[in-house]
Amino acid sequence: MKIVVHDTATAMLDLLARPLEERPGALRDMLSPLQGAMSVMGEVDLVQMHQQGSGFRLDREDPRYAPALRRMQHAKVWERVEGALTTAWERLRTAAPGIGHAGTVHVVLVLGDPDDDHLTVRSGGYFGIGGIPGAIQLLMWPTDTSLKNIGHAAAHELHHNVRYANVRWNPATVTVGEHVVAEGLAEAFVRELAGEQAMGPWATALTGAELDGAYAKITAAIDVAGMANLPAYVFGDATARLMGHQPVGLPDFAGYAVGLRIVDAHLRASGLTAAESTALPAREILASAGVPTSA
Repeated sequence: MKIVVHDTATAMLDLLARPLEERPGALRDMLSPLQGAMSVMGEVDLVQMHQQGSGFRLDREDPRYAPALRRMQHAKVWERVEGALTTAWERLRTAAPGIGHAGTVHVVLVLGDPDDDHLTVRSGGYFGIGGIPGAIQLLMWPTDTSLKNIGHAAAHELHHNVRYANVRWNPATVTVGEHVVAEGLAEAFVRELAGEQAMGPWATALTGAELDGAYAKITAAIDVAGMANLPAYVFGDATARLMGHQPVGLPDFAGYAVGLRIVDAHLRASGLTAAESTALPAREILASAGVPTSA
């Protein structure tokens, strides 16, 4: 696997020096390495996704943006992301020789919007999208936490990237079980690489009775299928509403914490690692963890 971490710092600083009307085109050019892999989703407008998501604003000047990018450069974020991905891939290919993977993975790191609550409040200042083989997008606003953890987020997304080069994600039939297992595996993989402190807030914030309640609700819906039905169970009510989906009464990122509980039960029962479990079918992991499904 060839991992290409694109120099988006230079591209974004150049973009910010341009007139506002030129910025969407410059962003489109910067995001273009992702386009080929993401074409499997059909017609995807990456600039529109940026504008509708948590990315930095294109329609106004913001004096915070350039200093934030320079802070990221000073912290060597791009180099650290590349190092984390190299280490993660070495662990995966060693744990599962012959595992399927994209020939090249393009990695694009984008500055987030500091006024976006989904990014800065619910997500701790950073998150990624990596489930399409060949493409990883990372989004962050630089804080002490995000600067420390962005490399771990990259490793999480690489685990998804490799999993879905081996496990088919069908938007019509994908289940809650598949999605929460994938998130649990990716966070357990980060823990294998770098310890408990490396895991994201989405996997660790839910504990005690609140986690028990979420576990009961999500495992009862483990066979619910279809992408439109998953966000509320995986991301929680607030993010579901943001995405235009019906909430089901779950806290932020409940599916991550529940997925990690399921995966931990699987790891104890099977003796496998998260790296070794990367390409296992969700139904096998769920059965190993004692979670009944209809399959």
